[in-house]
Formats: sequence, C-alpha cells, structure tokens
Amino acid sequence: MKRVIAATFAIGIVAGWNGTNVGAIAPIVADEYGIALATVGLLTTALFAAHLAMQIPGGRASDRLGAKRVGFLGVALIGAGAGISLIAPELALGLAGRVVTGTGTGLAFIAAVAYLRTTGGSAFLQGLFGGVSLAASGLAIAVVPQLEGALGWRASYWSALAIAVLAILLLAIAPTVEAAVRRAGQTDTRLRELFTDPRLYRLAAVYGASLGLSVVAANWVVEIVTRQGNVDLKTAGAVGAITLLVSVATRPLGGWILHVYPRYIRVAVGSSLIAGALGTLALLVAEPLWLVALGGVLLGIGAGIPFSPSFTGAAVTRPDAPAAAVGLVNSAAALVIVVGVPLLGLSFTLPGDGRVGFGVVVVLWLVAFAVLPSRRLLGGEKLASEA
Repeated sequence: MKRVIAATFAIGIVAGWNGTNVGAIAPIVADEYGIALATVGLLTTALFAAHLAMQIPGGRASDRLGAKRVGFLGVALIGAGAGISLIAPELALGLAGRVVTGTGTGLAFIAAVAYLRTTGGSAFLQGLFGGVSLAASGLAIAVVPQLEGALGWRASYWSALAIAVLAILLLAIAPTVEAAVRRAGQTDTRLRELFTDPRLYRLAAVYGASLGLSVVAANWVVEIVTRQGNVDLKTAGAVGAITLLVSVATRPLGGWILHVYPRYIRVAVGSSLIAGALGTLALLVAEPLWLVALGGVLLGIGAGIPFSPSFTGAAVTRPDAPAAAVGLVNSAAALVIVVGVPLLGLSFTLPGDGRVGFGVVVVLWLVAFAVLPSRRLLGGEKLASEA
C-alpha cells in the first residue's frame, strides 16, 4: 500500500503543480513570450479546458484498461506537454504544451483516484490525496519564483517535468490491479446510462459547488475585498491563502469523517455547503477585517469536506463504472471553474463592483445544499455497514 500511496500522491502533486506553476511567474512569462500579462491566463485556461475534456474518458479508460495504465499515460502526457513548452517562448508552443499537459492531468487525476480506491485506499486516504494535490498548487506559487533566477521563464516547465518523471518512476514500482469492470465481472456501461443517472448529478452539484465555486470566488477575492472593504492588497492576498490552507486540511477531514463516522457524513457535507455560502457572503460584505478572515476560513471548509464523499459516493453509486462516474462528478467542478472565473470577473463591470456576481455565487452554494444527496448516496451507508 505504501507504493500505491507514493505513486498516487506524486500524481496529485504534479497535477496540482501544473494548475498554478505558470501563473506563479506570470510577468516573466509575459515578457519572454512578448504578450500582455492578461494573455498569460490563456495558458492556464487551455490546461483546464483540456483537463475538463478528459474527465469522463479518463474514468472510462481506468475502468476498462486499469487505473495504473491510464495513470502512466496521463503522467507521460504531462511530461510531454512540459517538454513542448520548453522548446521556445512562443505562445503557440505554450498553448499546445498546456493542452497536452491538461490532457495528461485530466487522465492522471481520475486514474489516481481510481487506483487508490481499487487497491483498498480508505476514504481518509482519498481525502488526504485531495489535500496533497491542493497543497501542491500553493507550493508551486511559492517555489517556482525561487527557481526563476536559475531557470528563467522555463522554471514552470522544468519543475513540472521533474515531478512527472518522479511520478512515472513511482508508478513503475507500484503494483498493477485489474481493470474495475473485468474484476467485477461486469459488462461495459454505456455513457448514456451515466449521463441519465440523476444521482450522479446531485453529487456533481455538491462537488461543483465545493471546489468550483470556492476556486471561482478565490480568484476574485483580492478584487472584491480591496474594492468594497478597507483592506490593503497584501491583507486581501492573505485571505486567499487562508482559504487554500484550510482547504488542504478539510479535504482529509471530510475523508476522515466518512471513514470513522459515516453516519454523520450528510450533516458534515451539508454544513460545509452552508459554510461556503456564508464565507462568500462575508467576502461580499468585505468588512470588518475579522469578518473577511472568517469568510476565508468558511470558504476553505466548503471547498474541502465534500471532496472524498463526492468521489466515494459516485463510485459506490455506479460500481459498474466507478471511475467514469467519478470523472463525471469531477467534470462539474472543472466546468464551473472554466465558465465561472471569467463570468465573475465580468460582474465587476456591473453596478455594485462585483457584489452582484458574489451574490450569485452565494445563491449557487444554497442551490447545491437544496439538492444535498442522502447519506447512502454519499457513501456513508455502505461504509457504516462495513464498520
């Protein structure tokens, strides 16, 4: 199990790292590419769009071919994407590399979740995996600028390539497990059966709100707080950091609750969604400072606790296609991020300077709470029976 944990956590690190590694030195990248600073954002958008597109295919492939094989392919693509981006500071090459990298992160992340589950990983380990991947995003923001002095604009890509190589080596010595569909002796499930399963959409609503809305709000927290409250830029940035740090802790916490106290998982997930709504509302109000800080903490709670229950619930709900079901649920969060970040930014051009957009985010948190899945759908009933 130690080799499985090492391999999956390495995948989580390389996936999380690539989400922020370019933005960490955005001004340097903009100068070398000869583009506007705002255009650098396209490199991250390209990655997330490709990541989104691979969620369900990655899950399908993991179910049919085996999670370890798909993980290998995904990490290899991450490394290949970094290699393409390293060639020259050209926007076309950068975008191509990020699309390849995003394809790899999409495949690898879903495969890692499936691999950890099929090798006996607990709900707590799944939550810890989520915390590690999220922590890697924050670590890239801190580390890549330190590497820039020696590696220049290529620091983002060399660091991603190095972690990808490490993940491949760890996967090579990890055990191979049989594909989920063959192991269960089941026939392949048609995609239409997944897309028409309302239970998965309830889980997708919860996870789309949890990760998606928290990332959308966190991207604009500095703007809303500095515009609406008496808060300086550094303090506003610290609020975003608080949200990230709390999320890193609450992802494993959600898995721990599901593993140890499965009977209370619905209460925990529902409370976290309300916390996300209240945290977003506190950021909308934007003053006093203690309320802003509390908003960051509450947003981190909403962002973290539903991670493991959403994925565990998807796999338990569709044992005929567990990884594909997880891919569908995870794609909801990616879609919310891809669509929601620019739309919330657009709300700053409307009356209220962003308050309308943040108000909509509050409502969406409450919509997710309104369709809160049952304990059984969140995986709590099955784990309670096994306890």
